[in-house]
Amino acid sequence: MTYQAAGNRYTSMPYRRCGHSGLKLPAISLGLWHNFGDNKPFDNSRSMLLRAFDLGITHFDLANNYGPRPGAAEETFGRVLKRDLRPYRDEMIVSTKAGWEMWPGPYGEWGSRKYLMASLDQSLQRMGLDYVDIFYSHRPDPETPMAETMGALDAIVRQGKALYVGISSYSPAQTLEAASILKALGTPCLIHQPKYSMFEREIEQGLTQVLSESGMGSIAFCPLAQGLLTSRYLNEIPADSRAAALDNHFLNGDAVTPRLAQLRQLNELAMQREQTLAQMALAWALLTVTSVIIGASRVSQLDENVGAIANLAFSSAELQEIERILAST
Repeated sequence: MTYQAAGNRYTSMPYRRCGHSGLKLPAISLGLWHNFGDNKPFDNSRSMLLRAFDLGITHFDLANNYGPRPGAAEETFGRVLKRDLRPYRDEMIVSTKAGWEMWPGPYGEWGSRKYLMASLDQSLQRMGLDYVDIFYSHRPDPETPMAETMGALDAIVRQGKALYVGISSYSPAQTLEAASILKALGTPCLIHQPKYSMFEREIEQGLTQVLSESGMGSIAFCPLAQGLLTSRYLNEIPADSRAAALDNHFLNGDAVTPRLAQLRQLNELAMQREQTLAQMALAWALLTVTSVIIGASRVSQLDENVGAIANLAFSSAELQEIERILAST
């Protein structure tokens, strides 16, 4: 059956200006970090991508290493684009990144000009695109000169392979340096992608001020703390959860157990706001960042998370209560 996008897809989603640019991002973006690789059913991945677009999610966030296998998420996205979303390409923001290991040898990771440009060429081929809207340096390189990494991003824009560039996981000082170099080259740094959630607030220690002063937007990854800020963990650690997995490097039981009491208190506040815990956590993050990147394993989860936009306002009393809960042990 031929896909036709929902006619009301732009009626509910807020679109927010990204820094001092002409680009607006949906308040909620869809990330393809998990659940879009070779190990997941294609039909489910396709259903989530199409449902996201119908809900007004115009921004799809990828990276060269998203899978598993690395590159598989871009291939999945490319298949759906070719089959369903090609007529809507100009309504979409497609972003990808390079920085983590992709192939053997000294040119397969980090921030050299050779790696970044080769990686983007591979990403474009996997997705079947002529250009991406945003291309990121996925992490700072401690050995490659910043001028080389930023010079590569500038060259990529001038070659027409990306419309905008951004950085991810850079410190405040590194962000200032990167933004200064790009400004001098004539390709402003559009956006920074940091980790940010109620449980991960490092960006408040200087980065948000740097972004504001530099005219950059921000988009948070892991705004639900790898699923911790959801109803799944209100009573215990589910046996089939990420936290229970022995090989999970991002979330484990030791990190969850001390948070259980806080999660229950936060959930009570969310219920008073007529939201789920996940919805409240997303709304809270959007007080600070331009957009949040959600992940999803099924369409119903996507629907729930997008429901956060129904109530993005907080009273001062609610914000004080959240701070009290987060400060408790």
